Amino acid sequence: MLKPASPTGASTPEAKPPQGLGPQGLGPNPVEDELAKGLPAVEAHPLARVTKLALRIVPLVLLVVAFFVLRHEFRGLSWTAVAKAMDGWGHPAIAAAIGLSVFSFLLMGIIEQLGLRWVGARLPWRVAIAGSFLASAIGHAIGANLLVAGAIRARLYDRYNVGLTQVAATTLFGGMSFAVGLGALGGGGLILATTAELSATAIPLWLARTAGALMLAGALGWIAICFIRHEKPISAFGRSVRLPSTRDAVIQLVIGVIDNGVAAAIVWVLLPHGTTSYASFVGAYAVACVAGLISSVPGGAGVFESAITTLLPSANAAALAAAFLGYRLVFYLAPLVIAAVALAADTVFRSHRR
Repeated sequence: MLKPASPTGASTPEAKPPQGLGPQGLGPNPVEDELAKGLPAVEAHPLARVTKLALRIVPLVLLVVAFFVLRHEFRGLSWTAVAKAMDGWGHPAIAAAIGLSVFSFLLMGIIEQLGLRWVGARLPWRVAIAGSFLASAIGHAIGANLLVAGAIRARLYDRYNVGLTQVAATTLFGGMSFAVGLGALGGGGLILATTAELSATAIPLWLARTAGALMLAGALGWIAICFIRHEKPISAFGRSVRLPSTRDAVIQLVIGVIDNGVAAAIVWVLLPHGTTSYASFVGAYAVACVAGLISSVPGGAGVFESAITTLLPSANAAALAAAFLGYRLVFYLAPLVIAAVALAADTVFRSHRR
């Protein structure tokens, strides 16, 4: 989590540099191009080449594995059975799923505003919430979330004189909130779930407790690191940077836990009553999210579903498939359509003002 630091250690608003403009000064360069300027030139190490190759192969392997897992688990499943499971949701479950999705995006907006203030950018709440929604809705759906979300933020916040380094730091601030929140929620779920609840999953008791403890320790470790290193700027890539304060780190954790818990509940409320407890489900959900992120597949599509299906072997296949469709609709597809229309309208509006 990087934050620009002044020579005195106090953060100050970043003035937008002239070189941040693109061709003919029409807009900011891509975030990755700006940040790349600060990277030192280094010779490629053999291990680096192997790592780069592995990062290209692993997502493909995970996607292939996900395909065969879903094909095996959902073999013989008809659309009629899935439609029947969707009919069984009822209006309360549908309303709950939509409401949870809206609440999740509002929480992302709150962490966005906190991130902007942390880097010294003072924007109206409506702008921060709108920017967060557009960046998250599009970034979640098409993949490369940090880069895509950062590019969208740079375009929207350019008119408010928010620099590219501030945009990148805000994006990372939100990403860290998601990561520590997911770790704490998933770890807590795996630790608190009873033996009977875990027996409905494919996660062995010892593995659930061990993984839960590690995930929770990682989330709490972030707060400890921020507590220890906050007052001591760190040198990275020729820049002086500092971590969030302990207070900001705690807020990241709390909002991240609530946000991930709300997102997990979207799938859970669409499952038949008694399928699995919420505590054990969020543990499976966290593992599935991590698998989806590692895969680099847009939205973790396929990989996320196959992971949950594998971890919940006792769940009805048609009910799971229906819940996945509902989750993708209210948390990915609908927000993506709304964000795309809003972004297009904003582009037209700005072009007419020039």
